[in-house]
Amino acid sequence: MKRIYENYGLLVTVASAVVALDQWTKWIVRDNLPFSASWLPSTLDWLHPYARIVHWQNSGAAFGMFQNGSMVFTALAFLVIGAIIYYFPQTDQRDWTLRLAMSMQLGGALGNLLDRILRDGRVTDFISVGAFPVFNLADASITVGTIILLLGVYMQERALKKEAAGIGAIQQPGEAKRE
Repeated sequence: MKRIYENYGLLVTVASAVVALDQWTKWIVRDNLPFSASWLPSTLDWLHPYARIVHWQNSGAAFGMFQNGSMVFTALAFLVIGAIIYYFPQTDQRDWTLRLAMSMQLGGALGNLLDRILRDGRVTDFISVGAFPVFNLADASITVGTIILLLGVYMQERALKKEAAGIGAIQQPGEAKRE
């Protein structure tokens, strides 16, 4: 049991939190806001052209791309989820950026997959910012997970370059010691 927790603890914890928060917020929107209606607290009316809560549905990918591709994205979600579950325990436990990124991406994929399965192939979206397509917390989690992944790769590459530069400055293989 301890080995399972070590392998999957972070993945299950983060992904569960993302799914729970995503599904809860979608439920609040579906339950309290008619389809295509928007809402913003009256104290923030000045913000309405830039940000608001809108009850919307999407049968495509994140941010409304590739509409009417629900079956393709359902199958793709299952593949991504399977790949993350398979590869997660193989990652270095010290690589927290990769593990956090994979956990967030899993949570987002599961959140939207649940909608597709339970809502006739449609995902509830509700966050509207400017002219950007309406999205939800699952989409945001996938996006932030990808950003964390890219930053982690960038930080690792920088660390490896610094390490290589430090080793090279000391002594190159086959080079005689300098006196």
